[in-house]
Formats: sequence, structure tokens, C-alpha cells
Amino acid sequence: MEPSFSLKTVLTISLFLFFLTPQSSLAIKVPFHPQDLLPLLPRQVSWPILNYLNGAVDLLPTFVGAASSFNDTGEWKGACFYENRAWMEFHNKTGSEFGGGTLHLEVSKAHSWTCMDIYVFATPYRVTWDYYFISREHTLEFKEWDSKAEYEYVKRRGVSIFLMQAGMLGTLSALWDVFPLFTNTGWGENSNIGFLEKHMGATFEQRPQPWVTNISVDDIHSGDFLAISKIRGRWGGFETLEKWVSGAYAGHTAVCLKDSEGKLWVGESGHENEQGEDIIAVLPWDEWWEFELNKDDSNPHIALLPLHPDVRAKFNETAAWEYALSMNGLPYGYHNMIFSWIDTLDGNYPPPLDSHVVASVMTVWNHMQPEYAANMWNEALNKRLGTQGLDLPDVLVEVEKRGSSFGELLTIPEMDDWLYADGKSTSCIAFVLEMYKEAGLFDPISSSVQVTEFTIKDAYTLRFFETNSSRLPKWCNDGDHVKLPFCQIKGKYRMELPEYNTMDPYPHMNERCSSLPPKYYRTQNC
Repeated sequence: MEPSFSLKTVLTISLFLFFLTPQSSLAIKVPFHPQDLLPLLPRQVSWPILNYLNGAVDLLPTFVGAASSFNDTGEWKGACFYENRAWMEFHNKTGSEFGGGTLHLEVSKAHSWTCMDIYVFATPYRVTWDYYFISREHTLEFKEWDSKAEYEYVKRRGVSIFLMQAGMLGTLSALWDVFPLFTNTGWGENSNIGFLEKHMGATFEQRPQPWVTNISVDDIHSGDFLAISKIRGRWGGFETLEKWVSGAYAGHTAVCLKDSEGKLWVGESGHENEQGEDIIAVLPWDEWWEFELNKDDSNPHIALLPLHPDVRAKFNETAAWEYALSMNGLPYGYHNMIFSWIDTLDGNYPPPLDSHVVASVMTVWNHMQPEYAANMWNEALNKRLGTQGLDLPDVLVEVEKRGSSFGELLTIPEMDDWLYADGKSTSCIAFVLEMYKEAGLFDPISSSVQVTEFTIKDAYTLRFFETNSSRLPKWCNDGDHVKLPFCQIKGKYRMELPEYNTMDPYPHMNERCSSLPPKYYRTQNC
């Protein structure tokens, strides 16, 4: 009896053969690409393949060029169509003051009959998208330019073109990969762990129980550092992306303080108040610890990093308290949050990220949430330009007028003494390090160090912490056969802090450092 083969069986065999076939041998155009028909396979077969081929980062578009005139033709290879070119035609079909334009995009040489390419198009004033699955010349109409500024910008710099490299199915798979990162579920936690293992090489080895340490607060001192890693829910997803771009193996920080009566407190930038606002707060240890044990649904993993005795001897507790109380109640430092990560033109962006993508994402947010966008970066960008009140489109135009680029603007170091509309702006790590700075830990080079340029990784690599494991508290890593050089006090998985406690402070530290996954190598004295 002849064997019977279902369509799904044939496709499964086709996929297997395709993945074993060198791409150079697939010179002819096939009726279908096996990857295009993955949804026809059983879900338990198709999704693992899609997840292997694609991931959350495939949601990020890749900048392929810009079209500014008929003579300025950009050419590139797409995910579906292997030969593409684009050019801009200016016109005034509506009789408006500045006219409009037609973007021409010619696509050809598709690798199959069933694939398609997805594009995002952006100027400082608008973002739109389109998809193409037929080999021909396509057009995108801009009926009217928003203003003279947009017209002049497009003439000089063109409409930016971004390709979704993963194609339609890859993008959908990436959405499936990203969505759970922000869900407060076991699925979300496993997705965050999987992302960090895949893109950073992180390991999540399970610790022996108990997963919560029986702490004696008498062994905790002012200045001791708290490194926190959240792996599920809204903050878990945010921290996962933050870790990926910065190379940090923790996503949040806080600092310990003892008052004159010996009571232990925690200073934290990023505490959520009763109104749901993220603020800077100084909280009693018992209140902070009880929240982390019983109310924080992000499954926080927490490590205590005790200061070295010599460093602790330098720590000016009075100055630290004065700083903490002066910041208490101020908003979390959204203004400068992204700038500690971006130091170079091209050495801080994990592919396919680059400054063009960052500008495009900012433009989208500027349209969707203008107040949020203004709080996140507009004021900080103005400070780098020496201007006031420019919104994002105006910032992008001003940069071009000065003969610079948005990428260069992002690399300008943040200054610790910059005052924003709502006061000094400090992210979680900037708040801790500003306290260290005020307490004298960066002396005698304090004036030449801008701690708002430090990432969380930059902080825990400072040679400020205990080097002698015999001086760690007796309850430190209690019950764990692996003795970490710091004290993990909460968490199912063993925390990693690569390069922990290895770097002495130096002038202009961390102002020009690269940080690309998976190794995150940095140049010396950057």
C-alpha cells in the first residue's frame, strides 16, 4: 500500500530540506518559501521554528536609507525583495504653501511568490507604514508638508525608510515574543528569562531554598548598595530591555542609610506612591523589605553589596542624609534615563537599533504621548543644544541646521548639576551614585565625574565593595553551596554581576563607553 502524505507532512519535509540546503544553492525563485507557510503547520511545530528564527528584537525596524530627491536614490536588499530603490518627487497638488511629495519605492526580485516586506517611513513630524508583496513601483503620498521646517528637512535629509527585517511572519512572531515580557504571569517570567539567556548569555541557575535570607539589620550599614532584578510584569519587561541595551545584570537599585539612632532606612528612586507616581523616597527598612517580600509582584531578586571597610570609613553619613532628604519626594529621573546608556555613535546600539531607530521611536511617542515624550527626552535634548522649549521635531531640525546629527546629540554627556523643570533628575542608579558623590566616595576627582552617565553595570563594577568574603555577614548566601562575593538576600535564581567590584574611579568615567551584546566589551578609560 502506498503511503499517504498530508500537506502538513510535505511542508514539514520541505522545511527540513530547506534548513539543510545552503542558501547559495537556492538561486531560482520558488512558488513558496517554506518559512512563509509555517502557520499551516501544527502550532507545536511552527512556533518553536519561528521563535528560533526570530525573536523580540525583530520588532525593531532597520534603517535602510532616506529619499530626498529624484537624483538621490537609495538602494538596499529587503527581507522579501532583494532589489529595492526609492526616490522622492516634490509637488504641490493641493496648492498649499509648502506643497507635498510622492515617495517612489520600486521593489523587485522577490525570493518567493508568497513573501512581503513591511516598511516604516518617518520624518521628524510624522511616522507611517506600508507593506508590499508585488514586484513593481509603489508610491506613498505626502499630500502636504506640515510646515516649512518639514519641507526643508525632507529636502536636505529625506524621508527615513525602515525595513522590518523579519517580514510579516517574523514580525508577528516577534510580537508574540514581546507581549509576554510585560505580563505578570509565569509565561511572562519564563519569556524574560529566555530573552536574557538568548541575547545576553545570562544564566539562571536555581538556588537551594530558602530563597529569602533571615537578615540581621545590625550587619547592614550606611552606603551599602542594593542591586535588584525584576523578571516579570511591567517592570520586569522594561528591565529586560534595559539590561539588554546596557549590559547590566540588574535593573533597579537602592541604597541603605542608618540614622543617628541606628534605625535602618532605604533610599530609592523609583518608588511608586499612592497616586501611582514613581518618585524618590526614603523609607524605613521594615516597610521596604515587607513590600519586596509580600507585595512586589515582579518577583524581585535582590543582592546586598556591602561597602569595603576603607570605603565605608570615607562615607560621610551626614552629607548622605542631607542629599537624600533634599531629593525625597521628587519625581523619578525620567529626563536623563536613556542618556547614561548612549555614549557613542555606533557602539551602544544592539542590532538592529541605531540612532535613526531611536529618533523614529521618539517621533512615534511624540505623537502618541506628547506629555510623556516631553518628560522623557525633550528637555534633556534642549540642554544638549543649549536651547529652550524646542519640541522633538524642532530639535531634529536644529541639529541638522548646525551640521551635526541626532546620533551625535545623543552622545553628549549628561551633567550632574543640570536642573530640569521639576528639579534635579536622577534615575535609580544616578540617585545612589549622587549620594556616594556627596558622601565623598569619588574624592578627589569628584568634580570630573558625572554619575548621571553611569549605568547600573557601571555602578556595581566600581571597586567600592567588600573584597574579603570572610567579612561578609554570617547570614550572607546562607545555605547556598556557591558563595557569591556579595549577599543575595532574595530570589529563586542565583544573581550574576559580571566584572563586579573591579574598576577604580577615574576622571570622565563612562562618558564614551561602548556596550554591545553579548560580551559588552568597553574600551579602556572610556
